[in-house]
Amino acid sequence: MPTLKNIVTVDWRSGKDKIYFIFKDTDTYSRFDIPDNKVSDGYPWPIKENWGTLENHMQNLRFGFTTTGITLDRPMDFSDLDILWLFYYERTTPMVCAYNQDTDAVMQTRKVEDTKWKLLLPYFDRIITGTWWQVNRSSLFRFILNDGNSLYLDWDEVPQNPQIDYADDKYDDNLFNTVVAPIQTIRLEAITETTWPGLTAYKDRIITGVQKDRTFADNYYYIFLTDNQYLTYNIPKNRLESGPHSVNNESWPGLLRN
Repeated sequence: MPTLKNIVTVDWRSGKDKIYFIFKDTDTYSRFDIPDNKVSDGYPWPIKENWGTLENHMQNLRFGFTTTGITLDRPMDFSDLDILWLFYYERTTPMVCAYNQDTDAVMQTRKVEDTKWKLLLPYFDRIITGTWWQVNRSSLFRFILNDGNSLYLDWDEVPQNPQIDYADDKYDDNLFNTVVAPIQTIRLEAITETTWPGLTAYKDRIITGVQKDRTFADNYYYIFLTDNQYLTYNIPKNRLESGPHSVNNESWPGLLRN
């Protein structure tokens, strides 16, 4: 049975919800269709020729997650925008790609230091996984590090002119950072029974994590561990819901397919 290791998982919210598993050791990926509760037939697929301009960066992918209604660092319509944020290294430079799930195309690629995610830079090579933490507000993000710590990132995106609606081909780079004024804070926290109830016993075994967008009041964060196990963490309640469970053909049908 294949062993899950050196993988990155990301969520997909446009259309039918999905989870993508990126297997970096084999340059392949699988798509888990949440409504069908299985990996679609024929997967895993090769990354080459299936991820466009991103295929050359998947080997250096660090983590990623999806947001809805959150903008880039430029004027745009953000009413129902699903963006997959992919964080990776280009040589030694931390980069972030904003991938538009609605159009299935890259919207923007920038150095992390030039974006609203710049506060992640001191911790970039220690981040295992991160997710949008949709509880009461839309500007919270949490990240799990490889040293027993975690990050709590908070920024309030304040539209200065929400009526502006710029199509991609009308974008003026001179307007960069003029429409949104994020007020950012970041906090380094040890993983304890106070910050991540139930997770402390597993903090040294985490290999990746991904959110399953069930309902606004009941979102789960699936945290994958060594030895083909996973945890179910309840985001709104901020506690371990259950686990560890075995990753097998009953819990994740088709995922361990060669």
